Amino acid sequence: MDTDVTGQEDHDGGTSSGTPAPAGSVDAPTLAELLLAVEELWPESLAENWDEVGLVAGHPSAPVSKVMFAVDPTLEVIDEAVEWGAELLITHHPLLLKGVTSVAATTAKGRAVHRLIEAGTALLTVHTNGDSAVGGVSDVLADALGLQDVAPLSMAANGLPEEGIGRVGDLTDAMSLGDFAARVFGILPSVAGGVRVSGDKDGLVRRIAVCGGAGDSLFDQVRASNADVYVTADLRHHPASEAREAALNGRPYLVDVSHFASEWLWLPAAAGALGNVLADQGHEVEIRVSTTNSDPWDFILTPG
Repeated sequence: MDTDVTGQEDHDGGTSSGTPAPAGSVDAPTLAELLLAVEELWPESLAENWDEVGLVAGHPSAPVSKVMFAVDPTLEVIDEAVEWGAELLITHHPLLLKGVTSVAATTAKGRAVHRLIEAGTALLTVHTNGDSAVGGVSDVLADALGLQDVAPLSMAANGLPEEGIGRVGDLTDAMSLGDFAARVFGILPSVAGGVRVSGDKDGLVRRIAVCGGAGDSLFDQVRASNADVYVTADLRHHPASEAREAALNGRPYLVDVSHFASEWLWLPAAAGALGNVLADQGHEVEIRVSTTNSDPWDFILTPG
């Protein structure tokens, strides 16, 4: 999962920030200028009303020459960003989703805030706005699976018709559920949880619904989309069981993946998109994707 975004696409899946401009024609943006570029790509208006996105820590006037992308603002990820010299860490998941009354360094979140401020590293959250936007988490997942004619599962209340949570599209050719599950497994970074599948291994699938991250609140939209299979993460027992009981001719089948893995795929694409916007604006910024695996699981036991 090593991804450096420094100029051209690398062989580990990194995406470039554009060809460097001639010497003397670019400069490092301020954090405020960088926030404008982020807003262009992932508008805060696309975030769900329960979500907390945007700047968590950082001074708008501070210059930013290094940016790191990560899924989670864990202490290990923050240490990696600080040690690399990043002035900005952009994470998909919020550090402070629920209200707090203290950021004392007696808790993990308090220590995270102190580490960021003491190091001069800003923290920015791009969460459900990054899910919903064009080129967001589910768009990247759909593209990696080779889906065509992609549309949102749930359209954004404040966005364009192509913006919203989840995606549904079609494979070029039908394939067995077993082969499709193997394709899903092959595109994701390796984590302990692997891929769980519910359905007929030999059943043919072509219409695919996806939602990066936890998506078991979207079963009504999945059924309405006539998807043959639904790929998402964190499927809980009861919603999954009820979905299988309500299935028509066994469909939609279910493919349950790691929350972290399903969203990590977006990071190189997001880094490349931000780099391109900044380069177009005359800014030179080094952008890197965190190499820290913040999936919370370390190993799994299976029968046999």
